[in-house]
This record gives sequence, C-alpha cells and structure tokens, in this order.
Amino acid sequence: MMKRTILSLLIMLPWALFAQDDAKHYEVVLETTMGEIRLQLYDDTPLHRDNFVKNVREGYYDGLLFHRVIDGFMIQAGDSASRHAEPGQLLGETPETYTVPAEIRFPEHFHKRGVLAAAREGDEENPERASSAYQFYITYGKRMYEDQLDGLLAKLTEKSGIEFPAEVRETYLKKGGVPHLDGAYTVFGEVLEGINVVKEIQWVQTDENDRPLEDVRIVKAYVVE
Repeated sequence: MMKRTILSLLIMLPWALFAQDDAKHYEVVLETTMGEIRLQLYDDTPLHRDNFVKNVREGYYDGLLFHRVIDGFMIQAGDSASRHAEPGQLLGETPETYTVPAEIRFPEHFHKRGVLAAAREGDEENPERASSAYQFYITYGKRMYEDQLDGLLAKLTEKSGIEFPAEVRETYLKKGGVPHLDGAYTVFGEVLEGINVVKEIQWVQTDENDRPLEDVRIVKAYVVE
C-alpha cells in the first residue's frame, strides 16, 4: 500500500535514548496550508510515539508536503525531499537510515477513519513489517453498506486469517475507514480535531503519482505542551 516508502538502510535506533515520560499523553498539532489537524498519540505503541515526538520536536515535518493523497483512502507525508520539490517531481522514495520496529496492535487499534499510522516497505522487502522512520499517513476511507462491509471483512479474514470483532465492524459501519490495512501496518494515534481538514486534503486534484497538483504543505508541527 505504501508503495513509495523506499528505505536503503535498515538500522534500528537505540530506542532507549529517545524514551519519553510514559505518564504523559502526547498530542501533536499539524498546521497545514488547509487548516490544523490535532493528533493524539497512543501510549501502547511507545516506539512510534517517541519517534514521532522526536521528529516533531526536531522540526523535521516543518515545510514538508502531503506528497501522496488518494480520495476515499488516506493522505501521506514525511518525505524530506518534498520540502523543496519541483512541480511534478516524484516523491516518496527518499532513503532513510533506520526503521521503527512494528507495533501492530489489532484489534485494539485499527484503520477507522482518522487514524495516524506509519508507512513502510512491502512484505517482500520487509517481512517484519518495520515502519518508516518519518513517513506517516492519516486515513479517511469510505463508509459502506452492511452487505458490502460484511463481504469485504469476510474476504479479508479468509485472506489474512484475522478476525474482525463486532465493535470493529460497527465502527467501520458507522464511521468508515480502510479495513484492508488492518494487521499489516502500525496504527499509533488518531485525529482529535481537524478530520474535516483531512477530508478536504484527500479531495484535492492529483497527478498520476497521487501528488496534489497544488502543494498541500505542513507549515509547522509541534507537540502540545
């Protein structure tokens, strides 16, 4: 799914150096050219939480584009090359120097509308499903009729072997999302405010590489202190 998160070196961070205060709950604001998105980070995915907080505090996301946007699916950012990208430049392939170990916690966290998750290489290159150090996506997805949803979930269970609890099904039915990513990518937060901004971004016109024709940029990202 995250087809252009290409990593050249799979070096794990010394995670203990970035440990945060587990008693504190982290929220991050993304100030974008289309409005603000406020995110809550989950405490039970601490490696992803701490890595994201580190990136934000270092100013990594300031000035980056949402370089991959798909209507009815998700919006993706985090490629450092997007900061000064030329119009039409292919983005998403910038090498990274480390990955984040997978923290997939399905069904506690699943791809309902408005979750924050980590991009990654595909299973063939990355069987451990380790996450990108920097690239993330925010889901929007679609709502489906009961018959459509039940048919999809049955196919996904047959294909992957994962079961969808009743409460997960009900959330997808009422709110929408992208269930075909469940059990395969690390979900580590969700939108508290600004889901309408996510909706507006995923509606913009894009080119053949899913890059918005008019840049949608993260002006500034900061941790709510």
